Amino acid sequence: MTMTGAQALLGQILANGTDTIFGLPGGQLDHFFDAMYNAGDKLRLFGTRHEQGAAYMAFGYARSTGKPGVYTVVPGPGVLNTTAALCSAYATNAPVLCLTGQIPSVGLGKGIGYLHELPDQLATMRTLTKWADRAMTPGAAPALVNEAYRQMGSGRPRPVSLEMPMDVMGASADVALLPKAEIDRGPALDDDAILRAAKLLSTARNPLIIAGGGAIAAGEALQELAAMLQAPVVSFRSGRGVISDRSPLSQMFPAGYELWKQADVVIGLGSRMEQQYLYWKVPDHMKVIRIDIDEEEIDRIAAPAVAIHADAADAVPALVAKLSGMLDRRASREDELRDLAARVRGDIEDRVQPQASYLAAIRAALPEDGYFVDEITQVGYTSWYAFPVYEPRHLITCGYQGTLGYGYATALGVKAAHPDKAVVNIAGDGGFLFTANEMATAAQHGIALVTVLFNNNKFQNVQRQQREWFGGRLIASDLKNPDFVKFAESFGIRAERVYDPESLRRAVSAALERNEPALIEVPCGDMASPWPFIIRPPAFETQGEEA
Repeated sequence: MTMTGAQALLGQILANGTDTIFGLPGGQLDHFFDAMYNAGDKLRLFGTRHEQGAAYMAFGYARSTGKPGVYTVVPGPGVLNTTAALCSAYATNAPVLCLTGQIPSVGLGKGIGYLHELPDQLATMRTLTKWADRAMTPGAAPALVNEAYRQMGSGRPRPVSLEMPMDVMGASADVALLPKAEIDRGPALDDDAILRAAKLLSTARNPLIIAGGGAIAAGEALQELAAMLQAPVVSFRSGRGVISDRSPLSQMFPAGYELWKQADVVIGLGSRMEQQYLYWKVPDHMKVIRIDIDEEEIDRIAAPAVAIHADAADAVPALVAKLSGMLDRRASREDELRDLAARVRGDIEDRVQPQASYLAAIRAALPEDGYFVDEITQVGYTSWYAFPVYEPRHLITCGYQGTLGYGYATALGVKAAHPDKAVVNIAGDGGFLFTANEMATAAQHGIALVTVLFNNNKFQNVQRQQREWFGGRLIASDLKNPDFVKFAESFGIRAERVYDPESLRRAVSAALERNEPALIEVPCGDMASPWPFIIRPPAFETQGEEA
């Protein structure tokens, strides 16, 4: 078919099953936005008020679905405005596609000073993504789009970028669209490594499983493995919900610290295990089995006793099959593990207030299949270990990147991906204003996100450190805020203010029932530090060279 470069890009994106794009129009994207207009009801376009909002929404879409989240922005400053979201996607293994325009092709590399020109945008994007390339003809677009999708879906998922000069987007040529991209199969299983892991586990007295985001595709088999071994499963952020927190085998991160002290064989499943290696420490007697689709990750910090380079979805069922002929039925640890969970939760409820009570209120209002999006704030830190999660991908975080202010726009992307599910996000007064302008997007598109804003008029984490580490020399940590209720109402969003957990529970329940955008402000004072349950002293004095 004869089509423009922009039509070729969009046609191949649609061929790969994408039906939602987030973006902001501009000169170098005029042809692409016209192509989206002509796509009609084949596509949902969410126009945003800032490039970072578009990228974070694509990030939320990807994090909550596991499918590629696509956004489109102009080059230069438009692309650079999205890089915090790309860093978050890279940190959390989220498949996000940045689709961007470029200056006219005749000017590439010449430094003439075209609108939005960067010295070398493609080189910049290659430092921030798994893969980046440029389509220089309409006919090249389908194969490059497919390569972008192949990169996102094969191996370790991470963000990618594809650009096309504005004149190429407008040029017409005969173009053949392709079938959707073929995703590479995972690495072939090493039967010998599976056997060695099974032998270690068959003699383990206190096995423990550390599950990260790479374990999500292996949930059912992981449940079977954990039950066979009576091995508790501990997750920190991305792995939460792979085993429902209703199961006694699912243990909170602080409980995992206690279990670590008795563990003799540990499976690291799709997890970087940085907390365990760097902080808890690995003693000489402990044997670690690492299962990861990223071969470089397996011994990045220390070499494991057994390394299995594989997709968890392949490796865990194979491990279950191998163990089934080796294990006798093990005594249930349910009572022991329920007691541990209750003791740790009680400790959290005593020491981390008011966060624990507010999180309990939100959990009570949120349906079991509802999504919770955190923020870099005191309540957010606490949610990593204290908010019950019942399904994978239902606790959304930005991982180790810690991108303050990411939460609101990301949550809009989660809700756009799941319009029929309840989505609640939390915010602090400091981070909220990073993307609060996207309340305009929520109102315009009717994105029924419920936001709980905790307001103490400060960057509390910064101020705590200034008080504790720098003798109380406070600088730039006190904040002057707007009236957030009036601010939200100015966008046409219903807003209210509550002062205690029970009032918050009722307000969240009512807002979810109304199914429209909502902001609930919670004025609060300083909160207890959540960090003693995250940053722990070494569980052991020594660490072996091989774990």
